[in-house]
Amino acid sequence: MPEKTPSKVYFTDFRTYGRQSTLVKLDRLCRKAGIETIDFDNKFVAIKLHLGEPGGTAYLRPNYVKVIVDLIRELGGKPFLTDCNTLYVGGRKNALDHLDSAYTNGFNPFCTGCHVIIADGLKGTDDVEVPVVGGEFVEKAKIGRAIMDADVFVSVTHFKGHEQAGFGGTIKNIGMGSGSRAGKMEQHSAGKPSVDQDECIGCRQCAKICAHDAFSFSPDPVRGGKHVLALIDHDKCVGCGRCIAVCNQDAIQTDYDAAVDVLNDKMVEYAKAVVDGRPSFHVSLVMDVTPNCDCHNESDSAIVPNIGMFASFDPVALDQACVDAVNAAPKLPGTELTDMEAKHPDDDQMDDHFHMVHPDTRWQEMLAHGEKIGLGTRSYELVTIR
Repeated sequence: MPEKTPSKVYFTDFRTYGRQSTLVKLDRLCRKAGIETIDFDNKFVAIKLHLGEPGGTAYLRPNYVKVIVDLIRELGGKPFLTDCNTLYVGGRKNALDHLDSAYTNGFNPFCTGCHVIIADGLKGTDDVEVPVVGGEFVEKAKIGRAIMDADVFVSVTHFKGHEQAGFGGTIKNIGMGSGSRAGKMEQHSAGKPSVDQDECIGCRQCAKICAHDAFSFSPDPVRGGKHVLALIDHDKCVGCGRCIAVCNQDAIQTDYDAAVDVLNDKMVEYAKAVVDGRPSFHVSLVMDVTPNCDCHNESDSAIVPNIGMFASFDPVALDQACVDAVNAAPKLPGTELTDMEAKHPDDDQMDDHFHMVHPDTRWQEMLAHGEKIGLGTRSYELVTIR
């Protein structure tokens, strides 16, 4: 079998030498990486990023995103920032809370120069089923409609650790982040949702949206039979997750029970559904490399120093280059990384920073599966831009 041609990944560090800002360097990086070869003229451009959970501080600064917005506008495009609602309860579980969180964190038209559209709508139910070419785990990915309505897709990623995927990079930003609430459920869970009886108020909104008549209701004996409680018949339930999105009480929940390899594989297949068939470009900033995802409402200390900015047309090569750069970087003392090393001094993967922080994860599977189904290649040529 012939060797795959390495993909080009472009890199610049954060050094400015007092002459130019990192924002100027980011603009130059994107141009050198070839973003100008995309036809943006009068095209809708989805800029996919993580808008940050309230309480966290490690999400990307809006200043960096504005560079991408300004560049796309200069090239004739119509950019908008986008993300999908979360499956878990937090500050981004519906579009209104999500927008409040985005604006609080500085992602608003005044700071970034473009609007924010929550891609899967008010309650996370506005999605499109997109076929996964070559998929082994997902036949049709449930992607936020606004993301699929865009003509061009651009991802801007904060590269950091992740407690289930190992690291949160470009593939995670695209695959998990572009999934609607039902799509996130499909990736995270191998089972079906259940009702938390302590939270259910018997409003029956779940039954109204269920296309499979999976809900029944019984009197609540604790409250004298004046309320009814929902029950899900798992023989009828298909696990679509629509009920999770419409429950205003957060009473319908799913277990995060997908094996780590399966989660990573599904995430890759969702990412492929998003980028197939249209121009895409990807930027990853390796800074504030915290142990956990920006979905947390807190941000722990970075485990390595800030490294730099990367860009590529290939999301697999981009993630591989970023993880290689992190693993080659010195470990910062007094962090989760050094704490975990002290607890596991005999671990034979001491040089894998993300394994040390989250020993039960296997990020290698994500990149291997991405290469296998044609999302990209792990082989890359690093081109340094000064």
